[in-house]
Amino acid sequence: MKTRNTKLIALVLALGFLITNCGTVKDANSKQKGVAIGAAAGAILGGVLGNNLGKGGNSELGAVLGAVIGGAAGGVIGNKMDKQAAEIENALPGAEVERVGEGIRVVLGENAINFDFGKSTLTKQAKLNLDKVIPALNTELNTNLLILGYTDSRGSDEFNLNLSKERATAVVNYLKTHNVAPSRIKMEGRGEAAPIATNDTEAGRALNRRVEFVITANEQMIKDAQSGK
Repeated sequence: MKTRNTKLIALVLALGFLITNCGTVKDANSKQKGVAIGAAAGAILGGVLGNNLGKGGNSELGAVLGAVIGGAAGGVIGNKMDKQAAEIENALPGAEVERVGEGIRVVLGENAINFDFGKSTLTKQAKLNLDKVIPALNTELNTNLLILGYTDSRGSDEFNLNLSKERATAVVNYLKTHNVAPSRIKMEGRGEAAPIATNDTEAGRALNRRVEFVITANEQMIKDAQSGK
């Protein structure tokens, strides 16, 4: 699993030092200090992580995953996301699982979610791999799932956009018919936008033909975390 950049950790430590030396926090108890530090550090972490993800051409996704609850509630949510990310990675080693801010990004390339060329029908192997992921998605029910479909750059923009929507829809429909609550799921087709590799080689194009899961806390998880659950 990808880890946070050490520069971010250093930034948070420096921030914590500055906050603990300000007048307001000096007069607070230890719990209040922790919340204050967590909120401020979380905001910076989320913003930097979101911006870094956005540099790959996916600024909207970066904004979603860069959103931060912060404070003690953010720590509770972060712990739950750490656990679920590990479960997804263990369930499907072929997936790229990344913890970003207080969410999870899962990149399912052609080695995990397979489609026949130019089609949106899930292959048998794709279904088997989704079967492995679904139990991990359901270990934490108070999360929202955004399913994103992508293509490589071959073909027209219109064709690629439609194909990416159809492939994302195929994944969504499979999840819905295999015990993932429809209310948790949203879908978008992104076409050839936000490539993660060059489109000048077959290996690069294969990486760009992918489906991504974006997992974030829903309102109930946030409320529970804020109340200390």
